[in-house]
Amino acid sequence: MKHIAILLSFLVFFNCENKKDILPEQPETPFVWQAANIYFLLTDRFNNGDVSNDINFERNAETGKLRGFKGGDIKGVTQKIKDGYFTNLGINAIWMTPIVEQIHGGTDEGTGLSYGFHGYWASDWTALDPNFGTKQDLHQLVETAHKHGIRILLDAVINHTGPVTEKDPIWPSNWVRTQPHCDYQSYQNTITCTLVKNLPDIKTESDEAVKLPPHLVTKWQVEGRYESEVAELDAFFKRTNYPRAPRFYIMKWLTDYITEFGIDGYRVDTVKHVEEHVWQEFKQECDFAFAEFKKNNPDKVLDNNDFYLLGEVYNYGISATKGFDFGDKKVNYFDNAFNALINFEMKWNAAQMSTEAHFKKYSQVLNSELKGYSLLNYLSSHDDGQPFDAVREKPFVTATRLLLCPGASQVYYGDESARSLVIKDAVGDATLRSFMNWDDVQNNPKTQSILKHWQKLGQFRANHPAVGAGIHQMITETPYVFYRSFSKGNYKDLVVVGLNLPHGEKVVDVSKLFKNGETLHDAYSGVSNTVTQGKITINSKFNMVLLEKQ
Repeated sequence: MKHIAILLSFLVFFNCENKKDILPEQPETPFVWQAANIYFLLTDRFNNGDVSNDINFERNAETGKLRGFKGGDIKGVTQKIKDGYFTNLGINAIWMTPIVEQIHGGTDEGTGLSYGFHGYWASDWTALDPNFGTKQDLHQLVETAHKHGIRILLDAVINHTGPVTEKDPIWPSNWVRTQPHCDYQSYQNTITCTLVKNLPDIKTESDEAVKLPPHLVTKWQVEGRYESEVAELDAFFKRTNYPRAPRFYIMKWLTDYITEFGIDGYRVDTVKHVEEHVWQEFKQECDFAFAEFKKNNPDKVLDNNDFYLLGEVYNYGISATKGFDFGDKKVNYFDNAFNALINFEMKWNAAQMSTEAHFKKYSQVLNSELKGYSLLNYLSSHDDGQPFDAVREKPFVTATRLLLCPGASQVYYGDESARSLVIKDAVGDATLRSFMNWDDVQNNPKTQSILKHWQKLGQFRANHPAVGAGIHQMITETPYVFYRSFSKGNYKDLVVVGLNLPHGEKVVDVSKLFKNGETLHDAYSGVSNTVTQGKITINSKFNMVLLEKQ
């Protein structure tokens, strides 16, 4: 019996091995940050999951149009993850505006009273603003997102505090400066200055040891956590040997969100307004915190990707490759700091270049000067007053250009539902920040048709790292057909995309890519067919194909 068992085991092993030779298994699709499809939302403007936290700190005065809190919160984001909204859209990372406690009062700089609904006016980096939710809500969000294969990016601000109001005392003078205002004419006058009036600038250049701001000491004592916060700070400064300078306090507070909640990355605000070495220090602390989280929570580790740092260097574009030019100095923000920068040039390229020239340029730069790094492309955003399509006349073109472009993609909330970026009586960037148009998503057939297009392209991008991280090559100019190829370890990915094809029967030459008899699936129409004489024929009512090997 023993000999028979050994023989059977050998035959089973031999059979399995031969099946592997005949039908090699493609490794699981890896998550690649360079190809990510990132959804960017204003936490307060996306979805209201808890109406009980809509008003806090007596923030109930009348504000300028779209300049007050509207009720969106962390629970609202979690609910949409559970509903499958992001998965259906092909989203594999969510970037949320800052959720730390904001100034309690409001400020009026000529646009009507404004509260810190957007999250960029920090009051206490160690606490969540109750308008956004609780730490338990954040734990639930990250856990839910990870179960759905979605990464979470929070938003880090080290450059400035919130404005001074009647309810919010100014930070000590050894922490912040209030003069001069930036004139952006040189490197120095972009960094050691305040961005706008009444926005205190953290002295990020200083190595002078400073004490905790008195208002935080008082606040933490009232909340009963002063001793624990101080003990954590003592341990941090003992481990790092950093001086107790302002920037290092904030780095400690921000990296706590990594070790406590397991967030996957930070989008970093106002990068060019801070000395570049600060971001190298920040990266070091983020990497340490992420390693600590993985060590302490092995069951919650998604993969072997490093912590992701995305920088906002205002007006940086792909044409600058690694060198942002201040006029009197060029700075490389990639090496030893950021994995990717936001690409402010994308909207101009999409408007002025042919699709092939656009895609070819991005592929070439990303696979040469920026190899190993990436860009986050966008066509609308929360503070860009000149979006690609403000009145949403071209939502299908927007999706096609954005989601098929080499690099990572940023879907700004409402891009996929044609939420208007022109709101009557809204002044400045407020017009970009209306509440998500869920009623249209649920009840408007035109909106649903637009959303379906975004979903198909988004899912194709999410399923195929080749779209964002692969090498681009045109097959034919007319009709416009191209392919993208990508490999990582044993994983290989190859897709073919055709745009502006005829409705009905479409014939695409794939002879240099696929063999006769291979089956290809069009992810746009759902139609599959086999390659015959080097060509694939797809009969559908659409004028595009997204071809993948079945």
